[in-house]
Amino acid sequence: MSRPEAPAEPVEPIIPAEADPAVKVPLAIEDWLAVILLAALALITFLNVLVRYFTDQSFAWTEEISVFLLIVLTMAGGSVAFVRNHHIRIEILADNGSPRRQRIMALIANFCVLAFFVLLTVLSVKLVSDEFIYEETSPAIGVPTWWYSIWLPVMAAAISLRTLGTLRRLWKAPLPKADGGQA
Repeated sequence: MSRPEAPAEPVEPIIPAEADPAVKVPLAIEDWLAVILLAALALITFLNVLVRYFTDQSFAWTEEISVFLLIVLTMAGGSVAFVRNHHIRIEILADNGSPRRQRIMALIANFCVLAFFVLLTVLSVKLVSDEFIYEETSPAIGVPTWWYSIWLPVMAAAISLRTLGTLRRLWKAPLPKADGGQA
């Protein structure tokens, strides 16, 4: 009778699982919003394909609603991408060099993102107010266009707040030592 072997040592994953940063407003809000929007988009598109296949016509409103859903979906995804540090960046600049240089690059990048989304929030509020004042309607269904565009300043403001939180965490984080410890 042979002895049972001792369990093998746990193997470190090639790509370590990163935990979400500690945030005051849970990231699950944007995660679930993205899931719901993507499901609605898939359902609307599937129904339109079925109607087109069986009747040779399509719903006029599906393109309008799909564009709206894609914009909000993109903004929700962008919001969590900035917090989780999964946004597009030039990695040779952002991830190389000393920890101090990486931190400075991250602060500069996040400050630029914050400035962009604050500006987008302000300008999109102006857009929504113009659409409301001039009573613009959508071409396909004839509803007020501000019903769609109101979500642009809301989501841009959410990204601004998320980026501000990221900047705060970056600013307060201790600088790691060269040997891996904390400074």
